[in-house]
Amino acid sequence: MHYLSFTWNPSEGIDLGFFMIRYYSLMFVVAFTLGWILTKKIYEREGIAQEKLDSLFIYMVAATLIGARLGHVIFYQPELFVQDPLSVFLPISTVPEFEFTGFQGLASHGAAIAILIAMYYYTKNVVKKPFLWVMDRIVIAVAAGGVFVRIGNFINSEIIGKPSGDFPLGVRFLHESISPQEAVSVTGIQPVSKAYDAIANNPQFAEILQSVPFRHPAQLYEAAGYVIVFLVCWYLYWKTERRKQTGYIFGVFLILLFMVRFLAEYVKASQGGFESVLGLLSTGQWLSVPFILAGIFIMWKASKKPITE
Repeated sequence: MHYLSFTWNPSEGIDLGFFMIRYYSLMFVVAFTLGWILTKKIYEREGIAQEKLDSLFIYMVAATLIGARLGHVIFYQPELFVQDPLSVFLPISTVPEFEFTGFQGLASHGAAIAILIAMYYYTKNVVKKPFLWVMDRIVIAVAAGGVFVRIGNFINSEIIGKPSGDFPLGVRFLHESISPQEAVSVTGIQPVSKAYDAIANNPQFAEILQSVPFRHPAQLYEAAGYVIVFLVCWYLYWKTERRKQTGYIFGVFLILLFMVRFLAEYVKASQGGFESVLGLLSTGQWLSVPFILAGIFIMWKASKKPITE
């Protein structure tokens, strides 16, 4: 039944000897670079000066990284503020021992809130355009970037899905199910990468591999959904007159993006948070509902505006 399934045993990144370029971090670089290119085309069409695009890039990068990290800690791991405060903002863990972890544990809802705040200041102090006018244009880049962020999550074996049962598309996330220490212990092989390779490919360790369940690749489902969000927003801006109804594209973006997030939560493994208190929905779904409702209201208001030159 698992004819489309596979075992996911990725390397951490490109090892330069003196430094490791992690694929997860590389996906963020791709996301921001693509966002800059897409927005540059839009700003050129709108006659906005290059220096204002450069300022936008700085605002977006800072808001995305800080907001996503804070959002994850606040919504899912608030105990880190007390147990390991340095890990909140630095790519390290100091508990139970010092470890360079890279930037991980990022929440899209936190990024969304931070971007909204940053764009408010950007519109007031830099570009001198209405807030919704700017949001209509940057969401195209945000949706495209979201695709690569979720691919990065997949590469990093995080935000995994629930066990997929007999569903034909399932993934064994080897690194998530078996810790590095356990991989070395059960195989007796060093380094860790060789131990994981042995579990994945050596029949001697087939029983260990069989203990790793197939799971939904929820990150890839979500990435595919974001591709659709990007294409819809791109089409509305470049091929229709909806960009002249300030707020319309932004409203559509909020509805589609957080509907994708809401639906993806049904196949995601629980990430914790306050869902145990509220019940009914997951933490990610509860956080998505306000954005969806806001999107419906913004799109409805914008649709009543006349299309102006």
